[in-house]
Amino acid sequence: MTALRVLVADDEPLARARMRRLLAACRNPEALTLGEAADGAEVLAQIGRAPFDVLLLDIAMPSVGGMSVAERLQTRPNAPVVVFVTAHAEHALRAFELDAADYLTKPVRRERLQAALEKAWRLIRARSPKADAGTGDSLLITASGLVKRVPLSEVLYLKAELKYVTVGTAHESYVLDGSLNQLEADYPDYFLRVHRNTLVVKRAIRALQRRIDNDGNECWVVRLSGVDEAFSVSRRQVAAVRATLGHSPE
Repeated sequence: MTALRVLVADDEPLARARMRRLLAACRNPEALTLGEAADGAEVLAQIGRAPFDVLLLDIAMPSVGGMSVAERLQTRPNAPVVVFVTAHAEHALRAFELDAADYLTKPVRRERLQAALEKAWRLIRARSPKADAGTGDSLLITASGLVKRVPLSEVLYLKAELKYVTVGTAHESYVLDGSLNQLEADYPDYFLRVHRNTLVVKRAIRALQRRIDNDGNECWVVRLSGVDEAFSVSRRQVAAVRATLGHSPE
């Protein structure tokens, strides 16, 4: 893993100095501070002159504010991944709408910065044509008043329960206030519907298994790599799962 090239943007010199020290202590991925800027105009100028992987961006800055900088970067090819760093938490939702990888509130802890760099690294890999991920998109999850970006490349299944959707990864599950039908329509090549309330990631399908339920009836389940739970497959979707899997069921 190569070191991330970071631009630190903050109008306070002491804040930039502290961020440099935190970045120097980060590992996996490592980070190199290759530029600093005290206002939004200088941020845009530096990005125009040199390549950066990650922009640590304060919101309240002179000339051009952090939100305006992020908006302008959306139209630039090969723009750095943005991580907002601010003393104010009320802009988090807008930040994620601007495709920020993360939103850090001051004072920033090294562990929290490290986690943000890991998210940025995953997004950078997802943008690359050589990346293993099937998409660079993310899902925005709101939990306990916080907004979290979950890369779609980490999602293994979506399961509708009441009016919410459970988003499952290999290590965690989240609740999304959204529509399973809309997610299926947005990513038709990524997800496969196996049941009226379940979508699974096609590349994660490991096995299709035939079972006998308590009433003696035949039923089917699908198993995914990285998930212990088996998911029910409706009869009309068995053929689609079998075709995706590419061989006969167990």
